[in-house]
Amino acid sequence: MEKINLVDALSELDEDLVVKGVKSQLAENVPAIEILGQLQKGMEKVGKFYEEGEYYLSELIMSADIFSSVADLLKANMAQGAELETHGTIVLGTVKDDIHDIGKNIVATILGCNGYKVVDVGVDVPIEKFVEAVKEHKPQVVGMCCLLTTAFDAMKDTVAAVKAENSAVKILIGGGPCDNNVAKYCSADYYCKTAYDAVTLMEGQCKA
Repeated sequence: MEKINLVDALSELDEDLVVKGVKSQLAENVPAIEILGQLQKGMEKVGKFYEEGEYYLSELIMSADIFSSVADLLKANMAQGAELETHGTIVLGTVKDDIHDIGKNIVATILGCNGYKVVDVGVDVPIEKFVEAVKEHKPQVVGMCCLLTTAFDAMKDTVAAVKAENSAVKILIGGGPCDNNVAKYCSADYYCKTAYDAVTLMEGQCKA
């Protein structure tokens, strides 16, 4: 039986084929993290299609929905196999005045599959909600997502409030218009271009 190419299946938005391919690889005992990597490459292809104007927002949303549904299968499989353990905690949310959540949800899924506890506080998150989550969950890292340049000031104010509550916590930012200059403007500690940058950062912050 021919192996299903998950990268192509996801980038072509074929949900049935993606689900079939994931289940087939799990049955063959392919590590869940390896399967997740294939799905991430598929999402990267979708992103390129979007940038090139071949895909529109509806396709972007559809791909994220497919990704999230099969990622749930992977997390369930990892939990059953006792492969999943919590290495650290991140509070994650989209800042006030911004309601975009595709990137945030992908980051949350990938971090969860890599063994990190993700406290997802949602979108359009007021400063106080970030601060309360930091108080309650005592994370090593706070992740702030932003896709609107008009929300940069809200992100800057949120960073300041979180740092005032806990100066030791590290803050990462991410999203389409973000870069290292935006991180500097907001006084964030790190800028993550991809979801796997966030994994690398968490590994560095959560080592015993």
